[in-house]
Parts: sequence; C-alpha cells; structure tokens
Amino acid sequence: MSAMLEVKNLGISFGGLRAVNALDMTVEKGALYGMIGPNGAGKTTVFNLLTGVYKPSEGSILLDGESIVGKSTAEICKCGIARTFQNIRLFKDLPVLDNVKAALHNEYKYSFFSSIFHTPSYRRVEKEMDEKALDLLKVFDLDGVADYKASNLPYGRQRKLEIARALATDPKLLLLDEPAAGMNPNETKELMETIHFVRDHFGVTILLIEHDMKLVAGICEELTVLNFGEVLAQGKTSTVLSDPQVITAYLGE
Repeated sequence: MSAMLEVKNLGISFGGLRAVNALDMTVEKGALYGMIGPNGAGKTTVFNLLTGVYKPSEGSILLDGESIVGKSTAEICKCGIARTFQNIRLFKDLPVLDNVKAALHNEYKYSFFSSIFHTPSYRRVEKEMDEKALDLLKVFDLDGVADYKASNLPYGRQRKLEIARALATDPKLLLLDEPAAGMNPNETKELMETIHFVRDHFGVTILLIEHDMKLVAGICEELTVLNFGEVLAQGKTSTVLSDPQVITAYLGE
C-alpha cells in the first residue's frame, strides 16, 4: 500500500507554547486511522494544520505524494481533504438538501449572470446538483428529510448530514473530529457502522479524533497517541491501547 497522508517533523508554536512538536505520522490509502490523547494534547491543532487553518512552524505534509503546506483551506479542500467538526457546523436554517449542495461547488459552477436570470445552463447545473446531493443523502437514509431544516434533525442524523456534506467535496482523506461527541450508545453504534460503510463504499481514507474508546477500539486499525503535542505511542490499535504509558497518560489508570 502507499501513503495517503505523510506528516514529517510537523510542529507549531503559539507564543511560548509548543502545541505540536516533531510529529511524524503516515496514514495508508484506505486506512481507518485514529488519533487520541487527553484534552489539550494537540489533536485538533493537527487537524487545523492539515486543513490550512494554521501554517506549521516547520515540517512537511504530503497528501497523496503532493505537498499541501502553504495552501489555503479552500485549495486544500480541492486537493482532497474534507473535515467535520467536534461541534456540528451545519447551515442550520437551510434545508438538508441545500447543506449538501453547498459543498458541490468544487465540481459544479455557473456564472453570476446565470444565477441572477436563471438561464437554461443555471437550471441544468442546479438539476445535476440536486440529483447528486439526493444520491448522497440516500446513502445515509436522509433523502426522506431533504426538505427539512437541518436544525430539526435529531443529533445523530445531523452528524450523518455533516459527513454527507464533507463527502460531497469528493475527498481522498476525510477528517472526523470527535464524531461520537454527545451521542448515546445506540447512536454511537450506528455511527461506527456508518464510518465503516463510508470507508468501504466511497473508497476514502479516514483519520478521526475520538475520546470514545469503544468506538476507537471497534473501528480504528492504527492509532497515534498525542500527549502535550508529542507522539506518546503509535501502531496497531490493540497494541497501543495496552501500552502502559498510554493507560497512565490517557486512561488515567
């Protein structure tokens, strides 16, 4: 297998605080990879570095062999990285369908003139976008609520909608930031099945941050554990979770 994501000697400082230090991590194509660690360990900072929210102080980031360091968030999205957030960030007052359509503009375009006067080309593109968005919603069993306001969906279905919207950008690498946050056990179980399905059905590589160890142990093939911005352990999930240093630092035992 070849790497979808290669991170080498990645670091960033905020004033005197070293948030991430000398991070090396490789995620193979098609992998379901996890990143865990205590609160404040630097996990979301890593996601922000990968997506161009922050620029690293040093180090390299290769996506499918191409450097993405220095690119804007929009450019990185076009290169093939999409993400969800710990706190769901949907367009809550828009319909479910329009939330997904908003992410299709990497692929579908029309002119400002066309959008004002609703020309035939505008109507054709809108029809194609509607069809593509509905196809994605069907995958997540959300097509029946396409006209609902996103805010009216139950929490678990809002999570699914956020993943569907991320997939609408046609990513190579999908970053999930604490997807199980706030979910009950039944919702978490369904989410695990959804993540597996997304990886297999869409052929996308997945890197997730999560605190739910049952979810991590149940779906992640490999893990990186961060502590104070540095790698504490790395490798196969079962091996990492049984590492005494990880148990002490993360599980508090």
